Amino acid sequence: MLLKEYRICMPMTVAEYRIGQLYMIAKHSHEQSEKGEGVEVIKNELCEHSVHGQGQFTEKRVHLSSRLPTWIQKLIPKIFYITEKAWNYYPFTITEYTCSFMPKFTIYIETKYADDNGCSENLCNLCESDLKERKIEEIDIAYDEISEKHYKEAEDPTKFVSKKTGRGPLSKGWRDIVNPIMCSYKAVKVKFEVWGLQTKVEEFTHRCIRDILLLGHRQAFTWIDEWFGMSIEDIRDYEKKMHAETNEKVLR
Repeated sequence: MLLKEYRICMPMTVAEYRIGQLYMIAKHSHEQSEKGEGVEVIKNELCEHSVHGQGQFTEKRVHLSSRLPTWIQKLIPKIFYITEKAWNYYPFTITEYTCSFMPKFTIYIETKYADDNGCSENLCNLCESDLKERKIEEIDIAYDEISEKHYKEAEDPTKFVSKKTGRGPLSKGWRDIVNPIMCSYKAVKVKFEVWGLQTKVEEFTHRCIRDILLLGHRQAFTWIDEWFGMSIEDIRDYEKKMHAETNEKVLR
């Protein structure tokens, strides 16, 4: 098992990020889906937790066979998907990923959000054994390198200026000077219990997760003028609309 804690700061409050994250996920899933590939939404419903109260449960199937490296494609069947189950008790969430044909491959993520710049030592409340294994990686949405195929000038935080909020562009050292600021703390456990491939697959999976987090959070910020001011009811209506359209793209 390979455990990393990703810390991603955003120039907004935790309350604002709740809306921005939901908007980004729905829109990004729709953009990345096409015939036979992408994100299929199975469930999106209320759930209850004895400690965290009421939340939202979602179950999705991520169809992505052709997007994997060739060496992985050789190991998997053509009909391949990853199941994502998420329990959102904002500002705390749990996300689990399992593979349709590899029961020994799992990703488990616990996320907490705080109105700080990533300075909390153990916001995810990891146990002592996990703390010993944990590797902390900070993701800078403005200055970490992003792949050329995903780069868009309109989604570059070093150039973007929000018309609604006046936030941006983000300059060097922005995480120590901007206000408001919040941080997403993600404790990510990747486990692939197959001898000879474990290290390679776990490290590759973490690289993919890091790339997804970087792109998604850049978009959540640079799309702020599209979602800023929306209520939770507004965003749930938007999710329903986008989920229906996304499923149609994947399944047709």
